[in-house]
Amino acid sequence: MKGPALAPLRDRRFRWYFASRAVDLLGDIMGSVALAFAVLEVSSSPSALGIVLAAHSIPMVMFVLLGGVLADRFGRTAIIQLSNLTAGTTAIAIAALILSGHAQVWQLAALTAVNGVAAAANQPALAGLLPQLAPEGALQQANALNGLLRNISLVIAPAAAGALVVGLGPGWAIAINGATYFVSAALLLPIKLPAPAARKGGGDSIVKDLRTGWGFFRRTTWLWVIVLGFGALNALSSGGFSTLGPAHAKASEIGVHGWALILSAGAAGLVTTSVVLLRVPLRRPLLYGMLGCAVYAGQMIALGSTTELWVLMVAAFVGGAGIEIFGLGWELAMQEHVPPDMLSRVYSYDMLGSFVAIPVGQLAFGPLGAHFGLQHMILAAGVAYCAISLLTLTSRSVRSMTRATVTSTTSVTAS
Repeated sequence: MKGPALAPLRDRRFRWYFASRAVDLLGDIMGSVALAFAVLEVSSSPSALGIVLAAHSIPMVMFVLLGGVLADRFGRTAIIQLSNLTAGTTAIAIAALILSGHAQVWQLAALTAVNGVAAAANQPALAGLLPQLAPEGALQQANALNGLLRNISLVIAPAAAGALVVGLGPGWAIAINGATYFVSAALLLPIKLPAPAARKGGGDSIVKDLRTGWGFFRRTTWLWVIVLGFGALNALSSGGFSTLGPAHAKASEIGVHGWALILSAGAAGLVTTSVVLLRVPLRRPLLYGMLGCAVYAGQMIALGSTTELWVLMVAAFVGGAGIEIFGLGWELAMQEHVPPDMLSRVYSYDMLGSFVAIPVGQLAFGPLGAHFGLQHMILAAGVAYCAISLLTLTSRSVRSMTRATVTSTTSVTAS
């Protein structure tokens, strides 16, 4: 573990966090793949899968603000562990229903909704925990390592899930996912952090905590501009790429195998860029990040314009690189410019605004694609995605933001 790029892994607490995230990510991605096949075994209707996916997204959006408050109040590791135990229990219940042959769509949707509530608590807590564990001067490297881990999981986990689904069936694959949640929670036990600061006068109410977070969000221009933009961007991506993309691939000469290659090329772009960003300082995180989002739109524009597989794979690779730059830039902006004691709450407002339209994209693009044509809607989504990404750069606070700790980060990188 020599060299500045791997400096965070020399910290014992970060290593435990990293191991927990590795198990959690692999299991979660495998579980999502297996769940899709499980739903399709219960019902062959694409609408059934959309209902189950939305059943996860909607409660996550509804409860994410509460999740941010709980993480700031009661400690982020405790909230992550509790949410993992809840998610693990629901996954085991889903697996039991599928393996017994008695699963129905409404049951899967209900249990997935409980998992969505757990995710609403888990995500803000995870986002706020990493900067508490990153060694001083190595925040970019810690985030880049976290991104690299996520991206490698995106390459490995779908293939592993496919092998499990084919070899054992989706029920057993989901059961394994349930077990990974429990292991991930246990791996956080060695991490000891100071308890959240005591509140004066016995503590503020949850409503007051939410108002404090909202006040910061509302006053911070770069924050609400990007979140507002991503409310639309995530709807376009989830609908135009994730929902219509597989349907278009299956109905065209791209085929299922071609679609898998496109996804793999995108994952390769993510991984490659994560490695680069371990050493290259990102001095203007939001400027480069939103330009990266505009580049990401290229894969939807290409998919809406051609069926040439090599073109689509190149576009996906470049798009993966672009969205990874945004991901790191956004984490650095949040972690360096938001007060630590309200970081999870502000993250929860970010997640609410960014995720609220995802179910809309998941549910709306299917009928739109059927009416206007799959490829036409994918192309329209890509053009709109690019335009909105560039529009955010008309805000001076977005394009002019610089790193708060760029000096220390640069010294670690260059040493």
